Amino acid sequence: MRAALLMALALAGGAEALTMTYPHSTTVIHERAGDWTGAELKGVQVQGDTLALAPGVTSGTLTGQVLKVTPFDELVPSWNVVTPGAGSVTVEVRAQTAAGWSRWFSFGTWQSSEGRSSLNGQKDAAGQVLTDTLRLNAKASAYQYRVTLRGAGTNVRLLAFNTADRARRTAGLGQPGDRGHWGKVVNVPQRSQMLYPGGGEVWCSPTSVSMILAQHGVNVTVPQAAGGTFDRAYNGTGNWPFNTAYAGALGLRAFVTRLPSLAEAERYTAAGLPLAVSLGWNKGELPGAPLTYSDGHLMVLVGFDAQGNPVLNDPAAPNDAGVRRTYPRAAFERQWLTHSGGLSYVITPQGAKLP
Repeated sequence: MRAALLMALALAGGAEALTMTYPHSTTVIHERAGDWTGAELKGVQVQGDTLALAPGVTSGTLTGQVLKVTPFDELVPSWNVVTPGAGSVTVEVRAQTAAGWSRWFSFGTWQSSEGRSSLNGQKDAAGQVLTDTLRLNAKASAYQYRVTLRGAGTNVRLLAFNTADRARRTAGLGQPGDRGHWGKVVNVPQRSQMLYPGGGEVWCSPTSVSMILAQHGVNVTVPQAAGGTFDRAYNGTGNWPFNTAYAGALGLRAFVTRLPSLAEAERYTAAGLPLAVSLGWNKGELPGAPLTYSDGHLMVLVGFDAQGNPVLNDPAAPNDAGVRRTYPRAAFERQWLTHSGGLSYVITPQGAKLP
């Protein structure tokens, strides 16, 4: 039976949080006042459905309750925040394994202004942070997060956490699709990353984000998106949560998740919601791709042709006119799930219903 998205209001840490549950991963989204019930607040208050600094305070933290989920060994956070002026936000996570609680691992400092940076050098017996991903050495059954807000006007409206079991990332490979979702393509503007000397060849992630933003009526140029997602420590624009944070700062609802199959992705494109997806391949593994191989590349899934093959806006094309590509379904799904476990950016207008 096809793994179905469980958009249940599931109990998580005592608060009702939107939870996306798949065989290989779980994404918990906190974005409503009730989601922060029972959290420890120091200098932070809940205003409506938003976290903000208390009056007269320049820095504060919220420590969420312990979240128990299906066993995992990878975690990727995401956040939608507003950081006016010199404001910034830091998200930290610790995980509980059989050996006990890990240290607090930081995902760096996010700010809309220049200077945003992940944090290198976090590695110990429990695991390590690889720029945007906490990779553990043993399975964890629970985690806890802490978010720090700095600067007047800084607020948080969404925190999301994707946990995944690396060993099960291809469990959904080959699930049959829904023919009712085939033959539908979202008209996402086509943009090539290769038109910009001095960096464009590695701008696949912000280029993909800029295309989805444009489809939702927010028009930023590719260089603007690259500048708004640049991670100083990583020295690049490929930090996954930094990309969704950029879209969130422009008013969209954006987060990182991992989907189990193209059958699940069909539900999004059929609902008019394109996805930025991360995959990698060796020579000959992705027929028709403008790149012979890639250690990691993002493109926009815009729909499926009448035979069920995925239709992509691939920013690695040499020009805008060549961005629209159709790839063989089995080959594409295999490289997407094998490389990233189906990692996807979900970027939607505020209030849009998820499929």
